[in-house]
Amino acid sequence: MKIGELLKRDIFSISFEFFPPKDEKGERQLFETIKKLEKLKPTFVSVTYGAGGSTRDRTRNVVKRIHEETDLTVMAHLTCIAHTKEELIEILQDYKNIGIENILALRGDVPRDKPDWRPPEGACKYAKELVLLIRENFGAYFSVGVASYPEGHPESPNLEWEVKYFKEKVEAGADFSITQMFFVNDYYYEFVELCQKAGINIPIIPGIMPITNFKQIKKFAALCGATIPQSLIEKMEKVEDKPEEIKKIGIEFAINQCLDLIEHGVPGLHFYTLNKSDATLRIYEAIKDALPRPSLPAL
Repeated sequence: MKIGELLKRDIFSISFEFFPPKDEKGERQLFETIKKLEKLKPTFVSVTYGAGGSTRDRTRNVVKRIHEETDLTVMAHLTCIAHTKEELIEILQDYKNIGIENILALRGDVPRDKPDWRPPEGACKYAKELVLLIRENFGAYFSVGVASYPEGHPESPNLEWEVKYFKEKVEAGADFSITQMFFVNDYYYEFVELCQKAGINIPIIPGIMPITNFKQIKKFAALCGATIPQSLIEKMEKVEDKPEEIKKIGIEFAINQCLDLIEHGVPGLHFYTLNKSDATLRIYEAIKDALPRPSLPAL
């Protein structure tokens, strides 16, 4: 199923994001997680792509397994900055050959430890160029999603700049967007309002990261520029040496965040699972009665 088409139906989208494990043990654990979360009948799931194409084969293999061994609609992430256009077309053709219809088109991170690094000659330097490449070479075969940043990309000087370049990705042919994680819903609401004023009308699905490891999330948030509320920081710092308390506080915060988003009419929720099921299952159980409509349409 194409995610763009699913989102046009009268559904509330629930989706989960996974990353490709480094070894067989990690892959077994991932598919145990997938088996548990599949019972929730998500609209789709996605698999990330490592910086610089470092997980190219592993991402492809996990996507293929999910496609062949489950009933889930799966989306492959693809970053462009480290590949030539010829390599990107090869990757996309391979996905088409195995029956994958959904791509999350991303620029990808510039290596932080290589100050002199430059993209290869002929690379797509921006996600907009990858979206155009997909449309020019594959037409409407793929449903294409893109990233959006409610607090602005770390390289964007302001939100007006952010919305301008986001609109270019939409005009290039993006069907929907998933946001970077955020913890202050007002940033999402303000961003969506700016997008609507700019004439952007694709679904913008909020990305939810349950805090189960405070140190880890602080690092993630610093890298992507996501604000963690000071009140939440203070609450977690008091129990920093108690992992179960951290997890409990983080899940409670995510539940309240999701309920507020649902109340404000968001098109869906995308959970960054970190390949674990417990937090996501507990959040879903707490919010399921508040969902405005089924997460899957009648076929």
